[in-house]
Amino acid sequence: MRAIVFEDYKTFPTLKEIDRPTPGPGEVLLKVAGAGACHSDVAIYDVFEADTPGRVPPSFVLGHENSGWVEELGPGVEGFEKGDAHLVYGPVGCGRCKACSRGQDTYCENQATNPYMGIGLGRDGGMAEYVSVPARNLVPLGDADPVAAAPLSDAGLTPYHAIKLALPHLAGGGKTALVIGLGGLGQIGVQILRALTGATIIATDMKPEAMAQAEKYGAVTVPGGDDQVDRIRELTGGRGVDAVFDFVGAAPTIGVAMASVAVQGRVTIVGIDGGAHPWSFFTAPYEAELTSTYWGTIEDLHEVVAMYRAGQIVPEVERFSLDDGLEAYRRLQAGELSARAVVVPHSS
Repeated sequence: MRAIVFEDYKTFPTLKEIDRPTPGPGEVLLKVAGAGACHSDVAIYDVFEADTPGRVPPSFVLGHENSGWVEELGPGVEGFEKGDAHLVYGPVGCGRCKACSRGQDTYCENQATNPYMGIGLGRDGGMAEYVSVPARNLVPLGDADPVAAAPLSDAGLTPYHAIKLALPHLAGGGKTALVIGLGGLGQIGVQILRALTGATIIATDMKPEAMAQAEKYGAVTVPGGDDQVDRIRELTGGRGVDAVFDFVGAAPTIGVAMASVAVQGRVTIVGIDGGAHPWSFFTAPYEAELTSTYWGTIEDLHEVVAMYRAGQIVPEVERFSLDDGLEAYRRLQAGELSARAVVVPHSS
């Protein structure tokens, strides 16, 4: 079968022929419906090196945002019908520790000794015609479009998990939320906030078209610039924002987040741009939380799918054939995509 393979650090991936996988015990073979191209993939092949913390050693098939139709069951697997559509939960932990028992494979206590981080992250992913995954990692999609759903396994799950943890800060009337960075995750974040809270949603970005899209989802927008924080605080009556979600994670955006948050508010850094922020007792708002987030639980993903099927989340996707998959990564890396790129291996 054809697949897009990460073969070495600092090396653009290749489209090549590899063997079709055979599902092992407890696994299911999926005919891939869609595989989302994520900036994390670009980091894997273009940023990471052999000595980089968090590196994912080559080689393997890319693609950690996957959906597909059941094709074949491995030994010991029951309860799945051939042709049924599922979304794939990407993280794969040991399956035995406390975190994994909660469905939180992202925080597996044995991660250091696991053979890979997840599907498309050390283990062969979905940028291929077929992918084999643990049966416990499948979330049924019913009759919902599996191609548009594919990015939700990260671009939906990650903002959902971050927002869910921040909900206590948004409970009650008169609350405000700030979304910094209106790429794929930020746009879905706006939709999730609208569905789960009654908060006024403020969204900010440097791109007018991205802000226009967020306005369609109910956000009040503020463009970047020297008066960015002043305008955000003006929208909160000067009090500051109750919950901030930074989908960039660069030093300037973290600075905006911390300058905009209210006393006893919460700032969640979702983006992985690697920015740092100086903190002191007298410059940070009192009792304001500054935290990070990482992916989410499989329970969260079931809830994301429920929102998708209810029409509360509408992913913006641009479809590419597998033959054009490398072009999708090139455009992603160049910042030329306004929607999530989804590779569709079996498009007619």
